[in-house]
Amino acid sequence: MKTTEASDTQETPKPAAARKPPRKPSKPDAVLAAAVATARAGLLEVVPEEQIGEWVSAVPDADRLVTHRFRANRPGYRGWEWFATVARVPRGKAATVCEVGLLPSAEAVLAPEWVPWSMRVRPEDVAAQEAEKEREAAAAAPEEESAATPAATEDD
Repeated sequence: MKTTEASDTQETPKPAAARKPPRKPSKPDAVLAAAVATARAGLLEVVPEEQIGEWVSAVPDADRLVTHRFRANRPGYRGWEWFATVARVPRGKAATVCEVGLLPSAEAVLAPEWVPWSMRVRPEDVAAQEAEKEREAAAAAPEEESAATPAATEDD
């Protein structure tokens, strides 16, 4: 009778085949690229009509996934664009809105990069604060002296 140990029967796992990243299509799906009205209708569910401007572009994100962009006519958002991402099932002819939102374009006005407080404080900022504290201390000193000296009374 031949006995085998558990280590003899275990096979070494094979390395998983490396997966290629999904290829981004070079041109948009024809059905989804033509779904401008569907994309606009998706935006109209969350945004008033007067804030949606003219259509800007349709960009393919993946197979059967296209993002439409529209100019944003929203106060304070100059250069921003509304987007609506549409998709369809394989061999389907109907586009469905997946996501809507607001994104900055290349001309958008954005906030400056955030800088930690410790890096924003400059020596002149500290000097101004200390000078203000000294003025407050100097103004408070005469008030304390007059309160500490008793007033002369005429009890003669």
